[in-house]
Amino acid sequence: MNLILLFKEDFIAPQRVRLSGDRKDHIQSILKAKAGDALCVGLCDGLIGRGTVVENETEVVLEVNFDQSPPDPLPLTLILALPRPPVLKRVLLCAASLGIKNMIILNFNRVEKSLWNSSALKTAAIQEQLVLGLQQAKDTRMPEVILEERFKPFVEDRLPGLIKGTLGLVAHPAGNGPCPHNIKGPVTLIIGPEGGIIDYELEKLVQLGFKPVDLGPRILKVESVLPYMIGRIGLAF
Repeated sequence: MNLILLFKEDFIAPQRVRLSGDRKDHIQSILKAKAGDALCVGLCDGLIGRGTVVENETEVVLEVNFDQSPPDPLPLTLILALPRPPVLKRVLLCAASLGIKNMIILNFNRVEKSLWNSSALKTAAIQEQLVLGLQQAKDTRMPEVILEERFKPFVEDRLPGLIKGTLGLVAHPAGNGPCPHNIKGPVTLIIGPEGGIIDYELEKLVQLGFKPVDLGPRILKVESVLPYMIGRIGLAF
């Protein structure tokens, strides 16, 4: 936890917060902070600053001041086929750490329908992973995650507007060429299910202007594709 993310409900005075749960345990058990110690803190969707420990016995209280802007967002919209819950947790954490602020979890033909009933899709479960990613990367801007259970209506009605002004890429084993390097503008990236994107789905995406790109001879897991693609296309962190 490189940054302790704070929320409005943590404040007990204009510049004072009381922490509980994992953040309290981290400060007490891992950081072993004492009164007077300064910690890196950030206000959710706000600035970064310092939190000076006022009390750290029965409760953790910090005096906070904010004076720095968070890192710039990554100019990338991620559209991800719904994976299994353990993978989803890892991808959400990774995406938040990388600075991705717009994520869409989409249904594909080869996504198991039962996965849409997973508790990992509940708002609190998603936010838990996003917070962990932000705290890892010393960021405060909370990503937006949208769930789309119907492929065709989303692709026909919403995706044309989302891809406008961006370079659309689809990670696909049978792509039309290697993933491009050093892209200068915003990107919309689609990562399909581990079973692959069926021809109908790929045709619909290509019709909108998406370019299927080949990642090489190795078949990678979903959580490996995301950082690989971002490093490959050279978007600035």
